[in-house]
Amino acid sequence: MSRHRRTYGRNVNGILLLNKSTGISSNDALQQVKKIYNANKAGHTGALDPLATGMLPICLGEATKFSQYLLDSDKSYEVTAQLGVRTDTSDSDGQMIEEHEVDLTLEQIEKALDSFRGNINQVPSMYSALKYQGKPLYQYAREGITIDRPARPITVYEFSIRELTPTNKLKMFVHCSKGTYVRTLVDDLGQKLGCGACVVQLNRTKVATYPSDRMVTADQLENIYDECVSNGVVPRTRLDSFLLPIDSVVEYMPKVTVSLQILQKLMNGQFVRQNMDLKNNVMVRIYLEDRDLFLGVGEYLDGRILPRKLVRSDEIIALTASAVSAPEN
Repeated sequence: MSRHRRTYGRNVNGILLLNKSTGISSNDALQQVKKIYNANKAGHTGALDPLATGMLPICLGEATKFSQYLLDSDKSYEVTAQLGVRTDTSDSDGQMIEEHEVDLTLEQIEKALDSFRGNINQVPSMYSALKYQGKPLYQYAREGITIDRPARPITVYEFSIRELTPTNKLKMFVHCSKGTYVRTLVDDLGQKLGCGACVVQLNRTKVATYPSDRMVTADQLENIYDECVSNGVVPRTRLDSFLLPIDSVVEYMPKVTVSLQILQKLMNGQFVRQNMDLKNNVMVRIYLEDRDLFLGVGEYLDGRILPRKLVRSDEIIALTASAVSAPEN
């Protein structure tokens, strides 16, 4: 009996900027995309609550190896908070636990926002996907169990007011570091103001440097798929045009090119000599010379490049095989 793991779907590699709709979990959205693309491997990069909408990068195929770099990136949000109401989940999907009159000026709110800008510590919500003993916190919360959560350092680069409506809805913009819970920011702000607050709308507008105009909805993808099938067109010919290249995740890293023979060494897990004007422990993106083909990322250390995450696409595997049989100069 074969020990090889069976794979289903096709080898499609790239990053889709999904514009997630409200009322659906990030995992359900991921499964929709995976099915539409008939991809054998897929993963999302930073969950959005069912209430939330906006940019959810989906990594397909070999791009999943680099998803951590998007998880670690900055994010931007447009958020609307309802002042005067506090819920157990810090959003309008939860149960109301407090209700207060609101008598605030924009100046008072602006002053309170100062406490949440810059480098701060945040205690994650019990209604989060953080795990304790292998189980998400929200599962404990639903069972009425509260787990002690240590505060975590985050950075809020911008937390600004867009509008305060007559119905005490506060529209704001947030630009923050990885690990920031916007629901918790809003809940903490409500506590600071003394009236309570919860999120009623949340839209993620940016992840890293990805452009919002490249986003596409699951409905749009479904329609394109159905249209292709109806017209006898192979769906991938249109669907794959929405994918961004894998190296778009790490475009901020210094670039280095290598020969075909060096590619073989890297793919075998060996370090290669490469003198560069870089500090130790800097991550670099690696390309095959002449082809400008992205091979993966490595760590620069003492004049060497150590392979860390490499792309094993059909093309690169074939090139590696050709390097084995090719004579060295």
